[in-house]
Amino acid sequence: MARNLAYLLGIILTILVGIYFYCSCCNLCNNEPATTEPQKEKIIVETPKATSFPFSINDNGFTYEVQDNFNFNTSTPSFLLPLTEGLQKGVDTLSSYLSQNPDKVIDLTGYYTSNEENGTAYPNLGIARANSVKNHFVTSGISSKQINTMGKLMDDMIPDENIYYGAVSYAISEKNENSDAELQALYNEIKANPLVLYFNTGEASIALTAEQRQKVANISRYLDKVDDASCQVTGHTDNTGGRATNIRLGQERANFAKAYLTRNGILESKINATSDGPDKPIDTNATAEGRRNNRRVVVTLN
Repeated sequence: MARNLAYLLGIILTILVGIYFYCSCCNLCNNEPATTEPQKEKIIVETPKATSFPFSINDNGFTYEVQDNFNFNTSTPSFLLPLTEGLQKGVDTLSSYLSQNPDKVIDLTGYYTSNEENGTAYPNLGIARANSVKNHFVTSGISSKQINTMGKLMDDMIPDENIYYGAVSYAISEKNENSDAELQALYNEIKANPLVLYFNTGEASIALTAEQRQKVANISRYLDKVDDASCQVTGHTDNTGGRATNIRLGQERANFAKAYLTRNGILESKINATSDGPDKPIDTNATAEGRRNNRRVVVTLN
């Protein structure tokens, strides 16, 4: 009896040990621990879709829209070429509409983001982009007197790699009845407080402050809106060295400033560059500070 009981217990123990090793082997083969933890949910990050604004104009029954528009590289004011056939057709259609409606103006708003660098002469990259499009409109037959330019910060604008698609919008409005008075006030302001650029000795480079950028925008606007308007760019120097050398240096600085303004969309034909050399100082040449003040280029309206 006792022998049979021991034999039975041995069989039961053998079965339990076998079950234990069988379960352990299964867990090892599956590379899973005996007690598995719940799997963590995978987080998928989607890349934001690039924004794209169409060329779209609507005014009292006049409508034109095409998905193509003026596109810009990041931190760049000039639009990309070539333009599509549909976009150029839209510009030509707009030109015909504005010529038939001389009391209408087209408002161009250039978009920009705060993480872009503004290397232009304008207060922001949006205005520079609008001016780039404006210049193309002018070559397409639209009078600059019927074009207004402005900039708008659009930080929700998303590029496709380094290209912003359609970073400019359009709106047609009535011409401002007080525009003549406003232009006269703008002229008086520029004449009273012209744009002055300072140079180090022997240097011909330009770095504009925010106030100077606004003055460039004001000068550009006046030249666009007034027939036969032009600006005067005059180079000045201190009296270090000979007069002939300083006259030449002043002219070089004036030419450099003229080229800079031309690159920023002001027509070369509207800029007259001359030099007064050391002949018209605004401060003493006896001190370093006075000589620094005399080394300047003055940009004003004629």
